[in-house]
Amino acid sequence: MNDIAITFALVVVVVALFAWNRIPVVIVAIGLALALYATGILDAEQALGGLGDPAVIFIASLFVVSAGLDATGVTAWAGKFLIAKAGKSHTRLLIFIMLLVALLTALISVNGAVAALLPMVVVMAIKLGRSPSQLLMPLVFAAHAGSMLTLTGTPVNVLVSEAGTNAGIGAFGYFEFAIVGVPLLLGSMAIIAIFGERLLPQRRGRTIPSNLSKHAQTLIEQYTLDDGIFRLRVRPHSSYIGLSSDSIDFKDYPGLTLVSIQEGDEGGPLQRSTLECGDILIVRGEAKTACSLATDKILAFRSEHAAADVADALFNRTSGLGELVIPPRSGMIGTAVFPGMVTPSSDLVILAVQRKGEDLGPNETVLAAGDTLLLQGTWEALDEHLDDPDVLVVDSPEVVRRQAVPMGVGAKRAIAVLVGMVILLATDAVPAVIAGLVAACSMVLLKVLTVTQAYRSINWTTVILVGAMMPLSMAMEKTGAANLMAERLVNLVGNAGPYALLAGLFVLTALLGQIISNTATALIIIPIAVAAATEIGVSPRPVLMSVAVAAAASFLTPVATPVNLMVMGPGGYRFGDYWKLGLPLMLWFFVVATFLVPVFWRF
Repeated sequence: MNDIAITFALVVVVVALFAWNRIPVVIVAIGLALALYATGILDAEQALGGLGDPAVIFIASLFVVSAGLDATGVTAWAGKFLIAKAGKSHTRLLIFIMLLVALLTALISVNGAVAALLPMVVVMAIKLGRSPSQLLMPLVFAAHAGSMLTLTGTPVNVLVSEAGTNAGIGAFGYFEFAIVGVPLLLGSMAIIAIFGERLLPQRRGRTIPSNLSKHAQTLIEQYTLDDGIFRLRVRPHSSYIGLSSDSIDFKDYPGLTLVSIQEGDEGGPLQRSTLECGDILIVRGEAKTACSLATDKILAFRSEHAAADVADALFNRTSGLGELVIPPRSGMIGTAVFPGMVTPSSDLVILAVQRKGEDLGPNETVLAAGDTLLLQGTWEALDEHLDDPDVLVVDSPEVVRRQAVPMGVGAKRAIAVLVGMVILLATDAVPAVIAGLVAACSMVLLKVLTVTQAYRSINWTTVILVGAMMPLSMAMEKTGAANLMAERLVNLVGNAGPYALLAGLFVLTALLGQIISNTATALIIIPIAVAAATEIGVSPRPVLMSVAVAAAASFLTPVATPVNLMVMGPGGYRFGDYWKLGLPLMLWFFVVATFLVPVFWRF
């Protein structure tokens, strides 16, 4: 068996394994690289060189930038702002959702944009009395169209741009994709707005993602934190003036708990190191005990009710709440705790303790399995100390913060990093991989993300898949397999010209992309497309852009992309639901890829 036959055999095996979906895709991809080495088609350096390719590093850096925007609540803020503007009109809401997810996708990738907006869209649908299935598939399909707006919209765009460089025609510009991306998006929105309601099912999924946007109010009501809340203003000559917040001790006032300290009547949580006249202490307990404290420490009761301030005091840009359960065999069983107690780490406060749903009050409690505790502290402290095998966290503080704290700490820095990266990419001041690495490192250096969060944010499946599949493109070129496939394709379309070539490549790419990852599909098709363009004597530029459009047309099956699968449960979709709306959209993508692309990138 010659090298071309071996290469084709490996392609068939890889596609079959991807479609079978019983073996992890990263194992299949790494196995392919090893097989290319074992058969002697590539040497070790060539077989593993894709893992260090600049395009792979750039894709990894984009995950970090995306996580910085998501973790600081930038995406949550954008979602709440635009969806609130949409009102109750179904069509207007649909248009706003599609515009928003397309713009976010262009900046932070398809997976990040859909994951950020999914819970919000489900909740909005339920509030308006509509089926989530009417909104979630449009959300995903608009994200696919939005991925063609910029270079960073999808890894396929990065691969296509790099292929242009390798082919000697130059990389595509950062916003160059928008030339076809805008028509794709507008056409997709029109099709969905006109036909979507009739082509989509009316269902609610069995699995609805948690809505944590009002998490603070939920916890306050569950733990009755708004009972016995008082606001006490620090008066002149109070003994608290000049003390730090850590020095406030209520041990002489049993049952009284310090909830929060605010800077003045209108201020947020105390940022100064010491208290001053006019600062507000929000306390919880019995009125009689609070009166004793006010008298002893020269504090003044505020006339307005304080319950309305509790949510803002406990849950804000700098601090939040953590709910945890004591599991069986926990090392904390038998520990004595009480509301107001500071944890051993000194940066978390126990606000309430419940057993079987009943509040255990201000007295000391010996913890037992199944008890629940509500803790308050900075987001950093919650992230650090609730990651403990002795407790079960009900809702991850990191996930809660992303949904419930729009434009949180670090949001402005994250936006500045994003803007800087876009400027570097748009002006082509430095190579894309350098711009991506600078942005990713800036997210960590500016303390938007920790190093651990940056590592966790990278979708290693995608990174390894791309890196391990890249040698296949080299093998197809080196052995002549790509040229052979290109010749067969050219013979198939006959003398119909370059438009027929684009049509043939679109059909091949789009159909393959319905059963395996569009990234993997692009890596297989790109060398064939370049060779075919060379074979008929046309520029590879329009051919590569057409392949990028075809790879984005992942509409017909739930397994075509991770986000298609992501909405299947919440939307209550079945396998056969996707093609009904997906087919008209694919036809529009076909028109753009075949007839509009050559208008802007000449043959």
